[in-house]
Amino acid sequence: QVQLVESGGGLVHAGGSLRLSCASSGRTFGNYAMVWFRQAPGKEREFVAGINWSGGSTYYVDSVKGRFTISRDNAKNTVYLQMSRLKQEDTAVYYCAASLALGHAVFSPLSYDYWGQGTQVTVSS
Repeated sequence: QVQLVESGGGLVHAGGSLRLSCASSGRTFGNYAMVWFRQAPGKEREFVAGINWSGGSTYYVDSVKGRFTISRDNAKNTVYLQMSRLKQEDTAVYYCAASLALGHAVFSPLSYDYWGQGTQVTVSS
C-alpha cells in the first residue's frame, strides 16, 4: 500500500551537513505521521525524528536536538531530514517509516508497518 524510498545518504566529514529525503507512494501521505530511525552496527534501531500528519508537530531524540530538522512536503509526498553539525556517532543506516494508523509520531519501531530500504550515512573524523 505504501512504498518508501530514501535518498541523500553519503560520506561527510564531522561538522558537515546532509539532507535525507524519503518519497512515499501513498495517496494518503498527508494523513499519517512520518519518522526517521537509524541503526548503527551492533546497536538497536533508534528513533531519531518524527513529524505529525500536518507538519505542525515535530519530535527529536535528545542527541540530535538543535542539529537535525525534520520537515515534510505533503504536495510532493516527501519527508526530509536536514542533518547539520554531524558527529561520528551519527554514523548509521537511516530509515524512514510510516504507519497508516498513526497521525502523530511514536517512538517504538514496532509501531510502523512500512519502511524504506535505508540509506547509509557515514561521518568521518
